[in-house]
Amino acid sequence: MAATRRLVLEALRGRAAFPFSGLGFRHYSQDGESSWFRSLFVHKVDPRKDAHSTLLSKKEANHLYKIQFHNVKPECLEAYNSLAEEVLPKLHSDANYPCDLVGNWNTWYGEQDQAVHLWRFSGGYPALMDSMNKLKQNQEYLEFRKERSKMLLSRRNQLLLEFSFWNEPLPRSGPNIYELRTYNLKPGTMIEWGNNWARAIKYRQENQEAVGGFFSQIGELYIVHHLWAYRDLQSREETRNAAWRKRGWDENVYYTVPLVRSMESRIMIPLKISPLQ
Repeated sequence: MAATRRLVLEALRGRAAFPFSGLGFRHYSQDGESSWFRSLFVHKVDPRKDAHSTLLSKKEANHLYKIQFHNVKPECLEAYNSLAEEVLPKLHSDANYPCDLVGNWNTWYGEQDQAVHLWRFSGGYPALMDSMNKLKQNQEYLEFRKERSKMLLSRRNQLLLEFSFWNEPLPRSGPNIYELRTYNLKPGTMIEWGNNWARAIKYRQENQEAVGGFFSQIGELYIVHHLWAYRDLQSREETRNAAWRKRGWDENVYYTVPLVRSMESRIMIPLKISPLQ
């Protein structure tokens, strides 16, 4: 405690640099000193008996999302894209299937030769099961899966819910690039993450870059995905830098970084069939 008290006094006298600058944080200005002082004390989250999925997800929409990661053999990526663009829109447009394509991409920067697909099931788990049962009888889709399996090195998926305070991921015109930022959180920290981001999202809305925010329910747990859209990489850089100039954004970063075990950024290019262009 004595060391902490000394650090606080030095900071208030203007003699101490921000102690976590080595982690990528910026030095605070004088205007931010009070914010920095408050950040030394841990946010308290009221204990709740509800599951975090109940507290953080959108109740009125009752949407369930599935994200798929397909690692494709490098020589097969073009054929894989052509096959997906032929078959997947048919499921999207068929009213008998309660599922919609949200977005389809190839990873540009990040893991190479990878396809990412995001689906929405309107009606939650019953809609998911309805779609799965119907697909078992869909011969064209079964042939698609058989042909697709020859092109893949590996695949994995997760079932997701959307955060209540994020935008609904709606179709948008392009051209855009998309960034999928994936956070592996420490178990038990999802509500604290949500508390902070519910306040922080206002700092990232001016350029309509916020597309959607999700957290995992089945698959790898305590995973958060934030999806952003930018005109290009330079626009991404400028938009992210602008957030740091807004008072309060730095405090959000300070509080949320300790909750993260690991993080990953993918820059993705939409496929022709993607509603998010």
